Amino acid sequence: MGKLLIPILGFLLFFFLAAAAGDVKNYLKYKDPKQPLGVRIRDLMSRMTLQEKIGQMVQVELTVATTDAMKKYFIGSVLSGGGSVPAPKASAETWVKTVNNIQKAALSTRLGIPMIYGIDAVHGHNNVYKATIFPHNVGLGVTRDPQLLKRIGEATALEVRATGIPYVFAPCIAVCRDPRWGRCYESYSEDHRIVQALTEIIPGLQGDLPTNSRKGVPFVAPGKTKVAACAKHYVGDGGTTRGINENNTVISLSGLLNIHMPAYFNAISKGVATVMVSYSSWNGKKMHANHDLVTGFLKNKMKFRGFVISDWQGIDRITSPPGANYSYSVEAGVSAGIDMVMVPYNFTEFIDDLTYQVRNKIIPMSRINDAVQRILRVKFTMGLFENPLADLSLANQLGSQEHRELAREAVRKSLVLLKNGESADEPLVPLPKRAPKILVAGSHADNLGNQCGGWTITWQGLSGNNLTSGTTVLNAIKNTVDPATKVVYNKNPDANFVKSNKFSYAIVVVGEPPYAETFGDSLNLTIPEPGPSTITNVCTSVKCVVIIISGRPVVIQPYLANIDALVAAWLPGTEGQGVADVLFGDYGFTGKLARTWFKTVDQLPMNVGDPHYDPLFPFGFGLTTKSTKH
Repeated sequence: MGKLLIPILGFLLFFFLAAAAGDVKNYLKYKDPKQPLGVRIRDLMSRMTLQEKIGQMVQVELTVATTDAMKKYFIGSVLSGGGSVPAPKASAETWVKTVNNIQKAALSTRLGIPMIYGIDAVHGHNNVYKATIFPHNVGLGVTRDPQLLKRIGEATALEVRATGIPYVFAPCIAVCRDPRWGRCYESYSEDHRIVQALTEIIPGLQGDLPTNSRKGVPFVAPGKTKVAACAKHYVGDGGTTRGINENNTVISLSGLLNIHMPAYFNAISKGVATVMVSYSSWNGKKMHANHDLVTGFLKNKMKFRGFVISDWQGIDRITSPPGANYSYSVEAGVSAGIDMVMVPYNFTEFIDDLTYQVRNKIIPMSRINDAVQRILRVKFTMGLFENPLADLSLANQLGSQEHRELAREAVRKSLVLLKNGESADEPLVPLPKRAPKILVAGSHADNLGNQCGGWTITWQGLSGNNLTSGTTVLNAIKNTVDPATKVVYNKNPDANFVKSNKFSYAIVVVGEPPYAETFGDSLNLTIPEPGPSTITNVCTSVKCVVIIISGRPVVIQPYLANIDALVAAWLPGTEGQGVADVLFGDYGFTGKLARTWFKTVDQLPMNVGDPHYDPLFPFGFGLTTKSTKH
């Protein structure tokens, strides 16, 4: 028996040693969360082929993110463009299922590197049906309230995570210097100091940076409640000539550094995970091809360690017309320091071109490795390797009452009272809740789509009340006045109607239609008809307060004499009740202009501090009222 035991023990020892050796062989450091970040990145990089590395640098649109494409090309990221949804009016459950299906395809590849899904959530989770839509940045700048912005970031992160998405293309930290720009409403202010202060939305989205963090290192708090953020658009997007979108910003280096760059220092010091490059040029050089500013300044001087992402088809637009010399665009964009390329559709062409250029040493392997390390750093930091799949535990956060109350507070604080009666002795606002009969008029009084503006449900936004859920200004007024007060709504009444009805007073709500980006560029900045004629018909016949719903200051001087009280409401979003809250005195007006309000467009560009500063309402202006609640 003893003789028999020795070979058995020997066999068992051999088997144990072999199994242990197999474990060592199968042990993947990059999959071990106990390993230091640098070790995990290096271990995974050492295992990756060129094809797998280039796949990480590619971001494709939802519509082309098939299971086969994810597996075959090792795609590293997917996005929803403006209005790109899994289904019309999709629920949180449908979103989660869609994102998880794409993620499962990524996880089934040889190395199982999770993809990162991104979406524009620029004023709340704005692509998603029934999400809370906060005021656009132009309104939030008025509040000058960093803590409010942090809370909005926290709420937005929860609603985005509710749909299974861990990455947002926000905030826009442009400093809009010319309101003719169609993206001016995405900017907090013409003053970089306000923009800098409001980068506090970043820790709201990502979580507070731990003390003793190294400068420039991306940070996203662990767990399911935070998202990776993206500071955009680097750099100078708000300074283009005549406010033309994607145009040329002509300014000295010191001007660029003093006006357009400061908020990037704040964003990076708060651990922002990613930075998006601007379509615009600086002194004739396309930002997507600007090595000195992307690699030299952002990565080397500012020590940014997250990843740099292109804008939508951003490298295509290095040439004019876009895509005219695609292989040159690939070389120029990647060489400039762009790490992840938002392709978003023709990804095989990008992959083929980049592969050819690396194999032929046109782009060095070191540039590819830099890009992939940065992308992996963000993915590891976010905990994507440990928790790649979403669940429905946060579904109740989407459009929650708590978030709607926060948005309503933001609306109240973002409104600016520009005129209040002919003299301080005879203010019109706050309006009395008890009145026999009041008139509500104007194209924007009962129109949720107009209230929300662009980047809402679709890219350009939509007019009307059937796009999502919320409260229009008209309904807010009805909710607030005394039950005995008769509210008469007439979208565009003629003067006879107004005169013959003996109204106590009128509320006129007019403004701009929804728009985004280039479609919103405007050289005249006028309120379209019938807005001006509604103001004239109503305000020449009865005491009136005019509420302007717009993405920027607009021409108002010709009508000002007829207007008794004037409110700039910007693009307040879904919670119109916030407008009625201050109009009727439940809360006081506190907002101060974060943008100069011009007299005529001939004055533009005109910003606070300019030598020939002659505004209709200066930067920082805003009348205040007291709450009438006792």
